[in-house]
Amino acid sequence: MEAFQQLDFFTGFLLVLCILIACGFEFVNGFHDTANAVATVIYTHSLKPGVAVMWSGICNFVGVFSGGIAVAMGIVNLLPVESLIDQNVYHSIGMVLAMLLTAVLWNLGTWWFGIPCSSSHTLIASIIGVGVAYSLLPGSGGAAVDWSKASEVGLSLLLSPVCGFGLTVILMFLLKTFVPNEKLFKQPEGKTPPPWWIRGILILTCTGVSFSHGSNDGQKGVGLVMLILIGILPTYYALDDTKDPSDLKNHFEIVSQHLRKIDQTKLSYYDSLKVSNINSEVQKLASIFSSKENFEKIVDKDRFEVRKNILIISKETDKLLKDEDFISLTMEDKQTLLEEIKELRKHTDYAPDWVVLMISLSLGIGTMVGWKRIVVTIGEKIGKEHLTYSQGACAEMAAASTIAFSTFIMKLPVSTTQVLSSGIAGSMVANKGMTNLQPSTLKSIAIAWILTFPVCVVTSGTLFLFFRWLF
Repeated sequence: MEAFQQLDFFTGFLLVLCILIACGFEFVNGFHDTANAVATVIYTHSLKPGVAVMWSGICNFVGVFSGGIAVAMGIVNLLPVESLIDQNVYHSIGMVLAMLLTAVLWNLGTWWFGIPCSSSHTLIASIIGVGVAYSLLPGSGGAAVDWSKASEVGLSLLLSPVCGFGLTVILMFLLKTFVPNEKLFKQPEGKTPPPWWIRGILILTCTGVSFSHGSNDGQKGVGLVMLILIGILPTYYALDDTKDPSDLKNHFEIVSQHLRKIDQTKLSYYDSLKVSNINSEVQKLASIFSSKENFEKIVDKDRFEVRKNILIISKETDKLLKDEDFISLTMEDKQTLLEEIKELRKHTDYAPDWVVLMISLSLGIGTMVGWKRIVVTIGEKIGKEHLTYSQGACAEMAAASTIAFSTFIMKLPVSTTQVLSSGIAGSMVANKGMTNLQPSTLKSIAIAWILTFPVCVVTSGTLFLFFRWLF
């Protein structure tokens, strides 16, 4: 690739190392989270372990390609990398290495002890840690984390286990009420496979969790690689150069036309300031594109500036349209403005096909390795009884539904591990009450969940400051 050829050997080596570690994170994520999909079909003898893991890996692979990039961009935009990049490329490398090493080490540590822990929680905490550390540096301006986006992600991670638990309890209740088949609520007898229809349901729910996991968690890996590429090679990956630049020009001109319709005399001081900021960024774009026909004719620095301009316009417009005092545009004009902003974002919110393929392979292959430790915890240690067919099916249906809703509707990352583990716990409670849970296992999971955020924030922040001093 031309972008990689422009780097000196040492910088290129570090870039490749960062990408390999990112693939390693997704690889670990694969076998760390695979248990969430395959534990139920293995413990109910619906599929043999080898077949279950292979099938789950394939579904994860397909899920990455089918999930889009909305969640990936949520990861990228969590850390406003535009404000962290300076002339020293090694500072950007230090930022990336701090995030990656923290996330991978914590994931490996929790896997080694067989503790279901959220890869999403780990990655997001690592990203925030770098942002917080950067804000402490002189001249940083004190703002290096998009806290509004962070709060959305945090709320998603917090509510998803509650949804998994509650939805599983509801499904168990409905199943007992409307499908009073005793076989569904019994433990498997020996290693005999369940009746074909029960087996089909369990395989279907395993498929759903695996696909949903790929569509959500795979995007996190894509977002992580894009953070690396934008941070180290911003002039090459700031914009999607497969898009027609004339379209970009047309879209920001329409944005400018709609902004001129605003009667600023009716706006508050802060809203007027937002409009001024948007107009300023639009004018910068107009200036850059005034004599340019394509991205290749825009100097490297301007390519990155275009990205910054678009993101600022998008962020300020979003704030403006949420303000109830913003009444000088018709609903039609507001909708048009939003659509034009969305078209502008298509030039910044993207991922090359090779990135998606690389992450898909890493997640799919990782799914087929190292899954046994977490499977044992999911299948044997959360509840005091062996998983029944109904418990496995309900927990996975709840997990697949919650993850799919978060991916395709809310466009937010969610923890497969937390959702499925809480679903298993919910199925145990629905069957025999709270006394059916194993307190020691739940305590370990809760401690890991509580410690993940502060440990990863402090670790990644400390590593970032160390690498910045080192480089």
